[in-house]
Amino acid sequence: MVAWNKEKSPGAVIVTGASRGIGAAIARLAGAHGFPVAVNFASAEAAAQEVVSQIVAAGGRAIAVQGDVAREEDVIRLFETAARELGPLQGLVNNAGITGGLARVEAVNAEMLTHMLAVNVAGTILCAREAVRRMSQRHGGTGGAIVNISSLAARTGGTGEWVHYAASKGAINSFTIGLAREVASEGIRVNAVAPGLIDTDLHATSGAPDRVERLSPTVPMQRAGTVDEVAEGVLWLLSPAASYTTGTILEIGGGR
Repeated sequence: MVAWNKEKSPGAVIVTGASRGIGAAIARLAGAHGFPVAVNFASAEAAAQEVVSQIVAAGGRAIAVQGDVAREEDVIRLFETAARELGPLQGLVNNAGITGGLARVEAVNAEMLTHMLAVNVAGTILCAREAVRRMSQRHGGTGGAIVNISSLAARTGGTGEWVHYAASKGAINSFTIGLAREVASEGIRVNAVAPGLIDTDLHATSGAPDRVERLSPTVPMQRAGTVDEVAEGVLWLLSPAASYTTGTILEIGGGR
């Protein structure tokens, strides 16, 4: 699938929000490709430990690290723990995110909006900051890759459901392009993956358990995507096969 250097073990990768769904699939696939993986979680410790167990059982290395990416001190601790336990950082996947629930803009409240932006936008930027400080050749690092998880909602707008969430992912797209150009000469590639309708429990936790079934017919491929299909795109962007790819938003949405 990808042009891995079999003579050199890859450095560590941190996957935020990796206890379930897309993040868990990314962590498992990264472990399968030889990355030592820091499986970050905010509160679902048992689920994160299960992902670690799956990676280890398949012959990989992994640790679970608690941390709320909206809290700067937690972000710093996450990166320090990963470095201490797994070695030098080679990749970061900014997957942690929340939708803020299904709501029209007229029903959004400041408390929910502030929390969502703190996780989705500030958390992504803080984690990227720590990754750049460790991977940039400007700071004595050896380079690496950052993959931000965006959403097709950034392009479609999330009308009638979660315009607020779509706006946060639009910020991620802008941040991806800007940071990619900022650190391109320092050995760091920065890209984003924008999933479309993916079959995860995110829909149920957002208050719409029937959303995948209801919207699947609107996808040109006539189905929702899987978490593993998204993970494959992320691992390609982390890999040497994407060595000339930076500042790109890779849409994985079945043509939607």
